[in-house]
Amino acid sequence: MIALDVIKAKGHFNVKGTHRNTLEITKDDYLTPRGDCILGINADKALSDLDERVKQIIKMDGSYVYLVMKVGGLIDLVQGVGSHELPLSNTEKMIVRKSGFISDSTLMLHSNKAARDIRRDLIEELKNEKDLTVFVVASDYPLKDVEVLSVVVNSDP
Repeated sequence: MIALDVIKAKGHFNVKGTHRNTLEITKDDYLTPRGDCILGINADKALSDLDERVKQIIKMDGSYVYLVMKVGGLIDLVQGVGSHELPLSNTEKMIVRKSGFISDSTLMLHSNKAARDIRRDLIEELKNEKDLTVFVVASDYPLKDVEVLSVVVNSDP
């Protein structure tokens, strides 16, 4: 079973993309220089707004969660896992975590990337306040990168 949701957000001149453990997308319309994990602001969705099928899969132990970030022609892919302990209830943001820390804002655990691991050319485009499209793909079995990207390409955001 695979499910997809799409979030639209914007970059900001204060995007740094240097946090070593997390990355965040927020509905907030501002970003201070201290927000080194935040890559997108003005998001049209937070965790609580995600498609129910996506949340249902993420809340399964052993599920796989993929975050595809697209800015112009640049794409980066982040992989992690879900858990039945994730509330997915935050109404303002979503956070990808390299750790196993669970909060109402956690989208995925044990991710392979944090903000500092994202392509630097994509971060530069976000600093130039470009549009960010975030695809959240949830699956109950592991997907190869090409399979995740196929789901994204065949969607109609």
